[in-house]
Amino acid sequence: MNWTAYVDGYCERLAPGLWGEPLNSLSNLAFLIAAIAVWRQPKGRLFGILIGLVFLGSTAFHLLATRWSATADTGFILVFVLYYAAVFPRVFFGVSRRLAWLGIPVFLAFTAVVASLGGGLYLSALIGLVIFAVILRGEDRRRFAVAAGVFGVSLSFRTADHTVCGNFPAGTHFLWHLLNGLVLYLAATAATRKAAPRQDAAPSHS
Repeated sequence: MNWTAYVDGYCERLAPGLWGEPLNSLSNLAFLIAAIAVWRQPKGRLFGILIGLVFLGSTAFHLLATRWSATADTGFILVFVLYYAAVFPRVFFGVSRRLAWLGIPVFLAFTAVVASLGGGLYLSALIGLVIFAVILRGEDRRRFAVAAGVFGVSLSFRTADHTVCGNFPAGTHFLWHLLNGLVLYLAATAATRKAAPRQDAAPSHS
């Protein structure tokens, strides 16, 4: 496999080149802002690092448009999602560390089922946020309901990118970045605020 092969995946990019996607590249700053904001919260440092990696992967992809950078982009998002799948049962339901890590294979199996029905990672993540909002109560429910709503709009912009090229050459993928920065901030903050009163709220990551 040629990892340096050119990848043209978005409406805004018309040809190879470092600055072929200015809006898609600059809008990644939303992830950097979210990473810094989460890093400064109690229990937020690992989440801040993971969101920072999303910033780096997405920025590399939209600047370089190569196969390896596309893999880094998707891979860092997946790492965040899988870690969250393990953190969620520990933080919100007090599940033991060992059992909490089972959230990862459970989410992967769920994603495989969604993919077999025509969806994928992002649709399964949206469904997960909705499920979180349904099973939680009070302020936790409101936080995940907002995150799910924002992510639903974000995903619609990602899906619409290629369909609007004729009328809007820049596409809508940059809006996916802007809104997803908010989604990652909301999801991470929900977990850090819940975990802050406890000294061992998340599965060990040492």
